[in-house]
Amino acid sequence: MANPLTPDVLVDPVVLTRALVDIESVSRNEKAIADCVEEVLRKAPYLSVGRLGNTVMARTDLGREQRVVLAGHLDTVPINNNFPSTVVDDLIYGCGTSDMKSGAALALHLAATLPDPGYDITYLFYEAEEIESRYNGLALVAEAHPEWLRAEFAVLLEPTYGVVEAGCQGTLRALVRTHGRRAHTARAWRGVNAIHAAGEVLRRLQDYRPRTVTIDGCTYREGLNAVRIAGGVAGNVVPDECVVEVNMRFAPDRTEEQAFEHVREVFEGFELERTDSAPGALPGLTAAPAREFLAAVGSEPAAKLGWTDVARFAALGIPALNYGPGDPLLAHGPDEHVEIGKIRDGAATLHRWLAAPSF
Repeated sequence: MANPLTPDVLVDPVVLTRALVDIESVSRNEKAIADCVEEVLRKAPYLSVGRLGNTVMARTDLGREQRVVLAGHLDTVPINNNFPSTVVDDLIYGCGTSDMKSGAALALHLAATLPDPGYDITYLFYEAEEIESRYNGLALVAEAHPEWLRAEFAVLLEPTYGVVEAGCQGTLRALVRTHGRRAHTARAWRGVNAIHAAGEVLRRLQDYRPRTVTIDGCTYREGLNAVRIAGGVAGNVVPDECVVEVNMRFAPDRTEEQAFEHVREVFEGFELERTDSAPGALPGLTAAPAREFLAAVGSEPAAKLGWTDVARFAALGIPALNYGPGDPLLAHGPDEHVEIGKIRDGAATLHRWLAAPSF
């Protein structure tokens, strides 16, 4: 198949968005799109290019005083009758239009058309963001090529609808177990119903009042919710176990351990098992490139309500922000789409920031 990312496509971020959307790349099937991206990047004489699996890295080495990262994932959730792309008025519809091929298109457009930026830039187009962390391209790069991530500042081109979203929430999942004693339902008094005992777990969740935390002017709202419940043996048996899975989204002023301790306090007296967690990221607004980026955007940042890969950069001591043309409320939906105007505005903003001399 001929590479659809031709020079005339690369110069127009809107056309480029459609071209990327029309290369199917559901998680774990990113080879075709990574091959296309790598091929066009290797044609730019001012870029050094590397590849790890289906993650492609390209960087300038112009001797600038500071380096920034532009990163976007190439994978999408499974297609849902929304492939290939279509255009209706000012909207491009299709799987990944919002999350986040329109963002990746901005980075690829700049990589192909900006040979002399004010910062040195590392571009990262990575695989498997939408699935388990062990497949995540940035996580694999951090292990195999940590030097690819080194920078003074990073922008994740996640969908934010053109607003700068600072930092991100942490996330934690845990299992709350209740126990009982089995018995025949005809003689239920001889048993103890574990599902009934889970009513207290649900009551505590119903009564829970999440806190809000403002950090550097960005307000993060926490949440603790039941997301799954399982229990029961048979239609005529009093159950002896019930499991309620809960998810906590916590503000980045808490560590993972502090968040888990808080969940322990909420469910004191119950058996609790943590199954997964990831740290949040503080806003990262103080680095010089961040201040210049905010000036180029021209609006105040908001808190990122959700978890993104900015946390991976924060763990390395690299401040990072989220910024992209897609609408996060449309991500993963069958009617996922992106506004053409937001793509053009995003490209102009990033070009204004990166093309200007930094110092």
